[in-house]
Amino acid sequence: MAPVAPVMAESETATTFTSVMTHVAQGFEALGAVVLVVGVVWSAVLAVLAWRRSGEPRRGYNALRQAFGGTLLLGLEVLVAADLIRTVAVAPTLDNVLVLGLIVLIRTFLSFSLETEIEGVVPWRRAMASGASTIKNATGAAVNPGTR
Repeated sequence: MAPVAPVMAESETATTFTSVMTHVAQGFEALGAVVLVVGVVWSAVLAVLAWRRSGEPRRGYNALRQAFGGTLLLGLEVLVAADLIRTVAVAPTLDNVLVLGLIVLIRTFLSFSLETEIEGVVPWRRAMASGASTIKNATGAAVNPGTR
């Protein structure tokens, strides 16, 4: 007769799932923090490159502003993903869903404001841009100052 494998109780499975999803959400939060820290450093590097290559402090400032704004947008997107995972997979209570809705509303307003500030035009008046594309544009402007 073959040995019978122990069967996990339903509560143990739920606890394991909750634990795993909590760690996944923490991973996204850590990634969001890394994006912000690396983005600040990269923004400063781009600003110095743009300033030195063009000889104009204004270009350095513009590169810093554009790259840092894109970094904030990308960081916000990652942190929203962490909040979604935590709320939906870990603790889907009505209170948590309402708090998530408020957080998403605030972050959406911040993203809208940042994109409008960076691009100088409201989103529906221009092509779609994300935090990553804004950082890419800032990098291109810093490396090739004559193109922008």
